[in-house]
Amino acid sequence: MSGSNGTDESPHEHDDARTENVGSTAESAREAEGASAPTERFEAVDPHREVTEPQAGSATDQKADVEAPQPEAAESPEASGAVEPQVDEPKTEDTAAPQAPAEVRAESAEQTAPTSTEQAAPTGADEPPTEHVHPSEAPTAVIPVVAPGNRAPGDGSSADTDRLLRSQGEQNPAQPGPAQSGPEEPGAPVPPTSTAMPSAAHPPQGDQPTQQMQAGPPPQGPPPVTPPPTGGPGGSGGDGDEPGRSGSNLPRRTIALVVGGVVALLAVFYVADLALSSGKVPRGVTVAGVEIGGMSLDAAEAELTEQLTPRLGMPVDVTAGDTQGQIVPSEAGIGIDWPATLDQVGSQPLNPFTRLASFFGNDEVGVVSTRDEVALSAAIEKAAAAAAHEPREGNIVFEDGTPVPVTPQPGQQLDVAVAGDVFAERWPYGDVSLPVESVDVTVTREGLDRALAEVAVPAVAQDLVVRGLDGAVGVLPRDAVGAVLSFVPDGSGGLEPQYNTEAAIGILAPQLAPSETEPKDARIVLDGGRPTIVPSETGEMVDWPVTLEKLPDLLKEEGDRSTDAVYKKAEPELTTEGAEKLGIKEVVSEFTTSGFEYASGVNIRLAAQEINGAIVKPGETFSFNDYTGPRGAAEGYVESGIIEAGRPGKAVGGGISQLATTLYNATYFAGMEDVEHTEHSYYISRYPAAREATIYDGAIDLKFRNPFDTGVLIQTIGTSSDITVRIWGTKTVDVQSVTGNRTNFTSPNTITLPAGSACIPSSGAQGFTVSDTRIVTDARTGAQISNTTRTVRYDPVPIVKCISPEPEPRDEPSGGGDDATSGGADSEDAPAPAPESPAAEAPAAGGPEKE
Repeated sequence: MSGSNGTDESPHEHDDARTENVGSTAESAREAEGASAPTERFEAVDPHREVTEPQAGSATDQKADVEAPQPEAAESPEASGAVEPQVDEPKTEDTAAPQAPAEVRAESAEQTAPTSTEQAAPTGADEPPTEHVHPSEAPTAVIPVVAPGNRAPGDGSSADTDRLLRSQGEQNPAQPGPAQSGPEEPGAPVPPTSTAMPSAAHPPQGDQPTQQMQAGPPPQGPPPVTPPPTGGPGGSGGDGDEPGRSGSNLPRRTIALVVGGVVALLAVFYVADLALSSGKVPRGVTVAGVEIGGMSLDAAEAELTEQLTPRLGMPVDVTAGDTQGQIVPSEAGIGIDWPATLDQVGSQPLNPFTRLASFFGNDEVGVVSTRDEVALSAAIEKAAAAAAHEPREGNIVFEDGTPVPVTPQPGQQLDVAVAGDVFAERWPYGDVSLPVESVDVTVTREGLDRALAEVAVPAVAQDLVVRGLDGAVGVLPRDAVGAVLSFVPDGSGGLEPQYNTEAAIGILAPQLAPSETEPKDARIVLDGGRPTIVPSETGEMVDWPVTLEKLPDLLKEEGDRSTDAVYKKAEPELTTEGAEKLGIKEVVSEFTTSGFEYASGVNIRLAAQEINGAIVKPGETFSFNDYTGPRGAAEGYVESGIIEAGRPGKAVGGGISQLATTLYNATYFAGMEDVEHTEHSYYISRYPAAREATIYDGAIDLKFRNPFDTGVLIQTIGTSSDITVRIWGTKTVDVQSVTGNRTNFTSPNTITLPAGSACIPSSGAQGFTVSDTRIVTDARTGAQISNTTRTVRYDPVPIVKCISPEPEPRDEPSGGGDDATSGGADSEDAPAPAPESPAAEAPAAGGPEKE
């Protein structure tokens, strides 16, 4: 670069060409200003090289030289790939900048002369013509490097460089200024002009103009250097304490020293902290909220024992879903495992980051609990029972005729095993939330509201009226709709209405009964000693399913809610034609028993009236208990003899067993199929051995089945002393009974009881075993159809003695005869069953058996 004088003739100091301080903000800004200025090129000159006069080049060569691109000023050695030379900075004391020879100056000016298209800058003096020299052959001035301390103001800035170039352009019109550009490309770089700068140690004095450096043989002095480009990451900015070396390494070393110092300080702090905390609980550790960080293990154990032991006896609030309760840990079998709890605390961490973090937070490690599984399970099961509840689906119920919505509520249940683990872990904190499993519901609130508004509320708006024949009217009141209408989930979040027509019929049918005609079955009556058929009658009844098929629509109507009853013909179960086909025309069997007392006779005749006229159709089964129904005091039955706990007693309905025995024998000889019957526990002489039956309401029954193609009719005839049962039908078989000999006799036991109404004396009788064989043959051909044997073992009749506190005259025994008790034939009316096997003897040792 070259210095220049300002146009105002004010003195200007020479600009120094030297390395720039990259670290200076002001200088970086000035470099940015002059980024577009041409960059001057400095070359070291061999002092021994002889300067020769170059031949004038052609205009084409000169133009090529001018247009040659030059490196940008901001490009650093690193960016351009050049290696920064290591040179020593020359001394500047008492050293004057060498004066360039005039020949070199002239050549330089001629080489940088503008082309015809460039605007020439005015010059202050006429210069002698010089020969043109190629730039590569032009001598280069040596520029000494000025130390930072001796730099003149404005040194090294791109702005000062700009002013210098402009000054040179004014002095040398042939050289374009830095702001001017060639016509080919605006702003294109121009070939540098070799200039020599005076040293900053000797600035111009007063108004002395800045001299332009001329090329010439350099004086003997320090070797020339090529200054590094200014700016960039490898630029100047160092401390200047190491000549010739880039200053970029110095900040790195400083940073390294600072970082190293910090690391060393932290290391010292780490080692000291580790030494001071050795053997203690890590800092920030808490156990169930108790802070023990920094304590010794013994002190930590003592602190935990003092703080946590009382909690074992304190109730802990337990929440399970939507239920709450309390559990005392010690009562639930919970204790504290102190060694395991302290082991869980751990040792001092070696990680420096972990140790640093311990200053700013806590590390909760919890308590290790001991468990009594039985006690813990028992405590949790109580909580589970209280917490568990089934889901409640949304529904609508009716209260006093008003629909009331039932809000859906999910159910929940508790896993006892999981809940026990949670309680054992969380009890020290005083509040435990046990996990529950929710059981979802399907009905939504929207679906519930829709069913309420669209179905339930309209259904109870008014009564429903059903009109029948002859002015009969049936009314379903609005407050009774709840018995007919109900709701179930529809699976889509809503409620589906359901209508109970049977409940509606139960309310409406009695009101319309007067308008109906009941059908009448055909009956077979014995008139004049012969069966006579009474014809059946067809009835007319309300067809309720048809009448109420529009019930859902009727309950939604806003206006008149009334409809007409629909009637239909009702056929009897047994029509006249059906009765005729039964073939009931003759007596096929008959059996009579007698010898009962008065009370037994009352009960026998009452039950006989119930079964008199009963018809058993082909294939049907007859049940004595089902046909007669209950036989209690309300039905007119009285107290009579029974067998209770294996000895004689009394109860309402006693004596009926005689009617059961009589019916059994009548069906026996009619060829009916025995379905169910039970013998008395001991033998009664007025009944055929192994061919008799007892009965007890609701416990012991008599059943038989009609195996024939024709029906049978039961006729009963009772007197004050006997009872007869006849079976009417069509005779197709003959029946023969063969009774075997009595064997295996057993002696009775003696029972002594206090005298009174509860004691019935008896002289007792032997027990034995006997068999009966029934042989059935065809009545027309005589061919045998079946042969069945039944064996019965009778218990002995106990000897019962009634002892009075005071001596009483002894009654003479009755002598036995056909009766087995001291009461004679009329009083022995309460036998008990005598089954074939021990398993069938249970009634004899248990409950009473009525006769």
